[in-house]
Amino acid sequence: MKRSSIFYTITFIFILAIISISLAFLWLMDYDKQNYTRELNAKYSIVSRATLLHMTGLITDDDYESQMKNFKMPEVVDKTRKNYILNSATIIQEITADIGSSAILLHKKKHFLRIRHADTTMLLQDSDYQPYRYDIIKVIFSLVFLTVLITYIFIIRKIKPLRRLKRQINKFANGDLDISNVSTGNDEISEVADAFYNSVMQIKKLNESRQLFLRNIMHELKTPITKGRITVEMIEKGKYQDRLISVFEKLEDLINEFAAVERATAGIGLNEMGEFSLQELIDEAIKLAMIDKNRVEIMFEEDIMLQVDFKLFSIAIKNMIDNGMKYSLDRKIKILANQNSIEFHTLGSKLDQQLEFYIEPFSKGKNAKQSFGLGLYIVDNILKSHGLKFSYKHTDEINIFSFENIDKIIIKEDFQSLDDIDNVS
Repeated sequence: MKRSSIFYTITFIFILAIISISLAFLWLMDYDKQNYTRELNAKYSIVSRATLLHMTGLITDDDYESQMKNFKMPEVVDKTRKNYILNSATIIQEITADIGSSAILLHKKKHFLRIRHADTTMLLQDSDYQPYRYDIIKVIFSLVFLTVLITYIFIIRKIKPLRRLKRQINKFANGDLDISNVSTGNDEISEVADAFYNSVMQIKKLNESRQLFLRNIMHELKTPITKGRITVEMIEKGKYQDRLISVFEKLEDLINEFAAVERATAGIGLNEMGEFSLQELIDEAIKLAMIDKNRVEIMFEEDIMLQVDFKLFSIAIKNMIDNGMKYSLDRKIKILANQNSIEFHTLGSKLDQQLEFYIEPFSKGKNAKQSFGLGLYIVDNILKSHGLKFSYKHTDEINIFSFENIDKIIIKEDFQSLDDIDNVS
């Protein structure tokens, strides 16, 4: 999973929330404990002051009882227990004044207040004292933490179908139309999943209809071609028979070419990949174009071995040759190649539009004569199926169409020269 995933983002947000809540509760506990300690100190300060004033005779018994009535701090009168506590208790805090001193003692988780004046020592026990407890804050923190955790789990479960939906979208992007409906409810994500599934099913139906339509057309065309070919064989041998046979053979090649092109433009994977030399591919393209070899000038000294679909790649080169024959001023084309590109040079004026305009099906120039039809559209789709790029530039009255990035399909670095190939053949 990518680190920019929404699942990582949500998890990060909730972890940050938990850390923030934990820090806030730690601060709250510390703050609350300090307040509790200040309240105890204020209480003991009042008790100590009143007791010292009473011991020095500065206030009456009635005044003392009036000031102490809100505090449950009885005096420890048992001498044995008193001496034991005074000797074994831990002094938490001690304050000394002119009239005496007071100290807060801790003994067996209980607070005592020791007050001294002259030679007299009093020991008061805080009956209301309870050690500071975190229980309430812990309970609140646990409830908040549990609420956040449940919320996180709920949100993750709600958006979990996004992962399955993403996998189905990736399958669709790779040309696989056999996807599953990952909808799990009535929320927005499920609605998107339903809409995507229905769209793909509609595309699948249209694709199946298109394929059936094309197969029927090719089947219907092959029937009269086959009958015509049989009929031609019955004609007396001669130049007319040869011409008719070549015409029917050309029609058969066109149908097979049409089927191959349909496979490429439909985005179906390449099933007939192999190792072929560029010279073989060009020879096949010239044969398909049915033109004189002298009108195609090959301008590379060393042949290149490519990993391609022989039929489709030959058709791409054939379409470039066809365009050269139609639109170049001298009705000739030059083919140059290196380890990075295959270039097709033709003499002519610069195109009126960008290449993107002409690789659309049935694109036209200023008039019908300048129509590129499906030629460049087919070339572009065949190159894309091989992972290549189609480009164009115009230099010195020369139109240059290029198959870029062919280094991706070169299968070896050492090249055979054309002379060596000729010798072998």
